[in-house]
Amino acid sequence: MTLDAKLEAAFSPLAAAIEAGRIPGGVLGIVDTNGGRVLRAMGAAQTLPHRRKMHEDTWFDLASLTKVIFTTPRILALADSGVIDLDAPLPSLLPDLRQYDLNAWERKVTFRQCLGHQTPFPGVEPIYTYGRDPKLLRAFVLQREWRAGPPVYSDINYILLGLALERLEKKSVRQMDPGPGFAWSAEPDKAAATEACTWRERVLCGEVHDENCAALEGSGHAGLFGTAKAVLDFAQGLLEGTGASGKSIALMRTPLSSRRTHGWEHPYEGWSGGDHASPATIGHTGFTGTGLWIDFERGYAWTLLTNRVHPTRHFDSGIFELRRAVADGINTAR
Repeated sequence: MTLDAKLEAAFSPLAAAIEAGRIPGGVLGIVDTNGGRVLRAMGAAQTLPHRRKMHEDTWFDLASLTKVIFTTPRILALADSGVIDLDAPLPSLLPDLRQYDLNAWERKVTFRQCLGHQTPFPGVEPIYTYGRDPKLLRAFVLQREWRAGPPVYSDINYILLGLALERLEKKSVRQMDPGPGFAWSAEPDKAAATEACTWRERVLCGEVHDENCAALEGSGHAGLFGTAKAVLDFAQGLLEGTGASGKSIALMRTPLSSRRTHGWEHPYEGWSGGDHASPATIGHTGFTGTGLWIDFERGYAWTLLTNRVHPTRHFDSGIFELRRAVADGINTAR
């Protein structure tokens, strides 16, 4: 089956969602190990306060794709080179984590547990509501007595991994090279708009949507910007084994739980990659309406980038159903 046929089958639900007014616009792209690549854009990159057309080279706030495109590869590369022991506790690089209680459970959490979201950290925390000073907020994250619970997907895991990278690099995340084709912001007239933010009192376009990342002025859990081409380039590097070491790629594919690997998700009932992905598929999504899935068995990857939170997140965009429908279209096209 050609990539063109897969794109045709998968693009229909995206077009329907745009025509129904569920999302303003999106870009769908597929790449394979034979060098094939297809891209298609539709809809609007922005509707308020003015309308702009979506293009294949529109920049997107990738949100939590930052975790798997930026943070995870760097942590795994450092582990591969022996700088980080994935099973060591975080204080091996962040000795001041809960430094006033050396028996605190937070000090026992390991890098591997953070990668796989297998920690007691809460799912969400409005860190940005505690102040505007990024250095103070970093201290807050490190010293807070976090409420413990069952393992859930938590940005706190990756905020801490980002802090560990900052300690090693001796620079902030935003001062680090985000990788080929990526950046920490985008030109507003080339970027898909996200939310009309009540906190910042403006429509966000080319600046990070995630409030905690904005307040921290860079973090390991969000903040990356890129185009569909850049995301597909990254995926192709993993498919071909050139974008990371073989050991790192193997860990990205190695399950740590019924849903998660080192950084990524793997197939489970109801997951974003649909019902027909091969068992060798990994994927991840971003809150702004982004996602990337890589099927190592079949040798192709796809990205669906949308601005589903524009102009507000408080609307049923149908993004969960859309992702699954797009994936099923790609994986069942004949």
